[in-house]
Amino acid sequence: MTILIDTNAFLMASQFKIDLLDELKWMLGSVRIIVPEIVIRELEGLARGKGKHAASARLGLLFAQKCEIIASSGQGTPDEQILMSAKDLQCGVVTNDRRLRDQVLDVGLPVVSLAGKQKLELIRR
Repeated sequence: MTILIDTNAFLMASQFKIDLLDELKWMLGSVRIIVPEIVIRELEGLARGKGKHAASARLGLLFAQKCEIIASSGQGTPDEQILMSAKDLQCGVVTNDRRLRDQVLDVGLPVVSLAGKQKLELIRR
């Protein structure tokens, strides 16, 4: 299975102290974990700030560098590019963004999201 990670998934991993990559491997077994360039750019922008959000973004960048980084698909907002990349690759998306989650599910792709505060769940329609 291939899974694409959204920006806020990296932020939630830091916030809720989840080892996102290990959890995904445990949950999905053999998995190809990819990160679109747009997510890297978003994390870099957030990381330049101060406070907890910036610190979470810096940690997210460290996790992201362990993944396969791909060119983003399409134009538009980061969420539109993430959705287009997922559709192009026919892969699931890790996100806690409700709107993006619903869009991914609407096109028939699976979503991994946070359930509670320390557990990931796989959602399919």
